[in-house]
Amino acid sequence: MTKTLSGYANSPASSQRRWEHFEHMADIGVRGIGASREAAFEEAALAMCAVITDPALVRPETSFEVECHAGEDEFLLVDWLNALICEMSAHRMIFSRFAVTISDGHLHGRAWGEAADPARHHPAVEVKGATLTELKVARNAAGTWTAQCVVDV
Repeated sequence: MTKTLSGYANSPASSQRRWEHFEHMADIGVRGIGASREAAFEEAALAMCAVITDPALVRPETSFEVECHAGEDEFLLVDWLNALICEMSAHRMIFSRFAVTISDGHLHGRAWGEAADPARHHPAVEVKGATLTELKVARNAAGTWTAQCVVDV
């Protein structure tokens, strides 16, 4: 049985962009869906941050740049999510907005957020890392992209 929790991006094409959580034993699956590979990666990052807190509570006050390189889209997704986890941990941040460009195995991303405030953000769990479990980056016949994996909490 799959139970999902999802959210929609605040964009004109919100019907094409969304994120979801899916169950996986003690961990949580994150899935980003979008009209482009980049949009799916952005939504997967938002899904990951939504494991921690409601993204609507996080103000996009500060931004960080992230660079990743990988030969395959699937490994690029894991590297992207783990780079974001590292930035959140190192700077005690929570992110709520993302922008990604991907070209020839190179991802350039920007994440916006603010310092974590336990009194306001009420963090549910700490995301420890993105895993290779249920890892998939694919485009369906309708042209919609999905980027997903399980995150360790």
